[in-house]
Amino acid sequence: MVLISVVAVVMGSLFVTAYSLALGDPVPHQIRAALVGDPAASPRTIAAVEKVADHKLVFARYSAVSAALNAVNHQNVYAALDLGSSRPTLYVASVAGASVARLLEGVSVVDPNVRVVDTHPLAGDDPNGLDIFYLMLVATIVGMVTVFQVRGQVPGLQLRHHISFVIGLAVLASTVLTLVDGPLLHRPAALYPEEWGILAVHVLAVSSFSSLMVVLVGAWAIVPSWLFFVILGNASSGGAVAPALLPQPFAFLSRWLPSGATVNALRDAIYFRDYQLARPFVVLGVWAAGLFIAWVLLARRREARPVAH
Repeated sequence: MVLISVVAVVMGSLFVTAYSLALGDPVPHQIRAALVGDPAASPRTIAAVEKVADHKLVFARYSAVSAALNAVNHQNVYAALDLGSSRPTLYVASVAGASVARLLEGVSVVDPNVRVVDTHPLAGDDPNGLDIFYLMLVATIVGMVTVFQVRGQVPGLQLRHHISFVIGLAVLASTVLTLVDGPLLHRPAALYPEEWGILAVHVLAVSSFSSLMVVLVGAWAIVPSWLFFVILGNASSGGAVAPALLPQPFAFLSRWLPSGATVNALRDAIYFRDYQLARPFVVLGVWAAGLFIAWVLLARRREARPVAH
């Protein structure tokens, strides 16, 4: 009991530490932005934008506003600064990173001459852009907790039944979450199949990882599962704080862990339907397939071992 208590306290402490470091006080680290026009001709505007971004902007030059906005649409940059028009204009996209957009919108206070335009505003039902993060978090908790409960309540569950259970859980959980989230936030019905698919693959990845840990470490499976998905994955997902405001290694991991891939895939599906990126779908699919196959193969090998008498 003492060991269990110590492990629980340590896991809780790691949770607080990781979330405090990553999400407690987000500051700019590297914010990609498009630049149209001659910066030497508008030093005041450049200085104002650099000031609100704590001089962490990384500008890429574009020849036209249309090309810069296209980069925003494809999420190659977080913002686009147009110096060529009669009034300097900063284009942001709240849905790509609400925390970054709010930071950059402060330029209108430093220099009122700068006009700020939100090309992809957040929905009124989700003004802080946290719905996707909460959706991923709930899917994570459902996948993880349900696996541990079933393994605890039915310790002798055969592998073929466990496989059916994991697949069924992914289908059921994603269906319920989609039907709750969609009407609640007035999502268009055409979005439901894609949202359902993304959530189903995420739940499959979480439940497969948790099942794999049960095979590898038995009763302590919750420890690596909690560390990988709740502490490391959720903190680096980019759902609560945009990757540009996350410290390393969280900023890097946001692109390559299943939690971050799920957040990015959902964001693309909901807000960037005409500019969806393949990377988050590929990353999430590889994790889910790899974890599922690894778990099934290892569990089958363990199940095939002769019982010692």
